[in-house]
Amino acid sequence: MVRNIKLIIAYDGTDYYGWQTQLNRPTIQETIEGAIEVITREKVDLIGSGRTDSGVHALGQVANFKATTKIPEEKIKIALNANLPPDIRILESKDVSMDFNSRFDALDKTYMYQIYNDRVGNPFYTRYSYFVPKNLNLKEMEEALKLIVGTHDFKAFMASGSSVKTTVRTVYEANLIKENNLIKIYIRGNGFLYNMVRIIAGTIIDIGKGLKDISCIEKALTEKDRTLLGQTAPAKGLFLMCVNYKKIA
Repeated sequence: MVRNIKLIIAYDGTDYYGWQTQLNRPTIQETIEGAIEVITREKVDLIGSGRTDSGVHALGQVANFKATTKIPEEKIKIALNANLPPDIRILESKDVSMDFNSRFDALDKTYMYQIYNDRVGNPFYTRYSYFVPKNLNLKEMEEALKLIVGTHDFKAFMASGSSVKTTVRTVYEANLIKENNLIKIYIRGNGFLYNMVRIIAGTIIDIGKGLKDISCIEKALTEKDRTLLGQTAPAKGLFLMCVNYKKIA
């Protein structure tokens, strides 16, 4: 009997070329599919909730695959982790309805961008944050984040090289939290364009540095001009935190 198995996955994306399988390059999807084949002796198509780019991390990526394996759902996680490298962990394995699709059933996703803000960097955060030694104006950054909340055409916040039917997206929440030397930017939305979160984060950082005025965000949303915005923040500071679904899986 065919089963549909949902996985919740955490990974350090540093040494991978993103989620999606690529020829002759290590990716998260290909690595997990290989482990699934080892334990089930079946070739499967692992469907992820979305593609994370090269170097991006995840604490709550969701994926699903279909297989006829008889391994109990709770033991699939254990078996996969025994066959995966330590920088990829399966946090949960669960049988779900056959019509569940981790990509198309997603209601919203939350990303977090992490900044290490101090005069001296911390080696324990080198792989997982963007080091910014300059003082940042947190109040201006918080005000800037408020401007992206809502339904907008985010064309200016999309990197070139992507083709989508529409560049309109809804951001439900955008805020930041400071924890000692760490500044964490959280963004929850119904979908994100290519490099959208990294462009938002880079622009917010540039506003915090005083390199960009807060007005650049509204202007970019209106004029749909990427050049009005700030840098694309490095991939290493970005985490996919969680994915919510419109139906119980």
